[in-house]
Amino acid sequence: MFSVSSLFAQSGLEIIVDGSRFVEPADRIDLNPFIVDTVIPTPIVEYPLLQLKHETDTEVSMITPASINTKETLTQLYNSYLKLGVGTEFMPLGEYYFDSKRSKKFIYGVHVKHLSSFGDISGYAPAQFDRTGVNLYGGINQRRHSLRGDMHYKSQGLHYYGMPLTQDTLIADSIAQRYGDFGFGAGFSSHKKDSANLNYKVGFDYNNYTSLRPKEEALRDWRTNENNFGIKTSAWYKYGDEIFGADFNVRYNVYKYGIADSSLTALDTGLVANNGIVNLHPTAIMRRFDDKFLFRFGADIVFNGENGKTKAHIYPDIEVKYSMFNDIFIPYAGLGGGMKQITFKSLTNENEFLIPNIELRNEGEINVYAGIKGTLSKRLGFNIGGKFGRITNKALFVTDTTFSAGNKFKPIYDTMNIAMLEGSMSYQLSNKIKIDGIARFNSYNVFTNSYAWNLPQLEFVLRGSYNLYDKFLFNLDVNLEHGRKALVYAPGAGITEENQQFVLDLGFIVDANVGVEYRYNKRISAFVQLNNFASQQYMRWYNAPVQQFQALGGVTFRF
Repeated sequence: MFSVSSLFAQSGLEIIVDGSRFVEPADRIDLNPFIVDTVIPTPIVEYPLLQLKHETDTEVSMITPASINTKETLTQLYNSYLKLGVGTEFMPLGEYYFDSKRSKKFIYGVHVKHLSSFGDISGYAPAQFDRTGVNLYGGINQRRHSLRGDMHYKSQGLHYYGMPLTQDTLIADSIAQRYGDFGFGAGFSSHKKDSANLNYKVGFDYNNYTSLRPKEEALRDWRTNENNFGIKTSAWYKYGDEIFGADFNVRYNVYKYGIADSSLTALDTGLVANNGIVNLHPTAIMRRFDDKFLFRFGADIVFNGENGKTKAHIYPDIEVKYSMFNDIFIPYAGLGGGMKQITFKSLTNENEFLIPNIELRNEGEINVYAGIKGTLSKRLGFNIGGKFGRITNKALFVTDTTFSAGNKFKPIYDTMNIAMLEGSMSYQLSNKIKIDGIARFNSYNVFTNSYAWNLPQLEFVLRGSYNLYDKFLFNLDVNLEHGRKALVYAPGAGITEENQQFVLDLGFIVDANVGVEYRYNKRISAFVQLNNFASQQYMRWYNAPVQQFQALGGVTFRF
């Protein structure tokens, strides 16, 4: 039933309906939950195999063996090395080395050598000689510094044989000479790895050099006695790519012959000559372009004291070079020079047939040089260059006629301009083959003398060695010289006169030496050395020919 009413008291419309709605009854499932326990059987699956048999055979093949190259990182060292031999004209040879083995801290050793000859040169005075030397050395290595020291003694006996033998009664002792050489030195150096630190070296040395003492007691002082002292210092500092350094050296030489202010004869008087050199040598080295460009500049400031006078000299030290194409070509040029101390020892090392009473002058040189060097391959290197310079007080050896019978020499001093052109080449194939060749042309312009006496105009040097299976070792040494002139004092065959001086051409020198060594094992070997096998009796000095062909053989031991 429905009813509708209206209420006018409000503004809206309200409808009220009365009715009934039918709802369908709900049924409930009357079931309880339970667990179903069921076992499901697993099926068994079978895979039957076919019964088949295949025939097989076996073949064994060779396996290439593996090759292993073994190389010792360090070869075995032996402390001692002994060399014994004898040559023609009864020439005994003995040499012994003893050295420490590998050590990071200590090094030490001794070297003893003797060589003598009892042979003569046909038509000349007795020419026997002997040379004996002993050298000791040692050192200590530390992480930041090292110390070195050495001591030596040498005895050299000879005869002034440079005169024709006119009578058989010539007494060999009357032309005998013996030089004694004793010295020692030490040095201390730092090697700090930090570039911010200053590294330095300090060292000193002393040397005594004497000539033969006369047998007469009253004449014992009438011989040469020379004492030489030296102090060497250097320091260097690396700042970036630059290295700054300086050397400060002092050398003092005391030469004495006889008794000062006295005379043995009217011409033979006592000599005392002292000379000293003090030099300061600052340098700076700059590198650019990955070390391809190098420029060094500095100066050697020298104070030279001779004959009671001291003079100052300044020698430039400038060099520039540039590496091209990974060191294939390295052009270089420079300006340099310096002062060289001349002593009785240094002169007799060059010419052993000197009179004992001589004048000493220090030698100065200034030069300019240029060239190009490089490596054409990893085995082949070369150098081509030239030098032009001036040398003051150059010692030239001439025959002495005042204190000898023409069988001794004395130095005279002159100033000369020199031009030199040089070319060299080297080849090395590991340790098997080594070959070096040098060709040099010299031109001298001497101020006072006609020629630069006994100095060669053309020089050629060839050296080579060959190692055959480490069993046979061959060596070759060839020296050629041409253009040497000697000053003589009388005309004769082959003698010319130039500028009121008599000149003799000393001829061409060909000195070739060859040797072979057979190594029985690493510790025992035998050797044969052939000297002057061209058998040329050339004049090393005027009236002083060398011995002709010599053969020397012997054995060596390592233990």
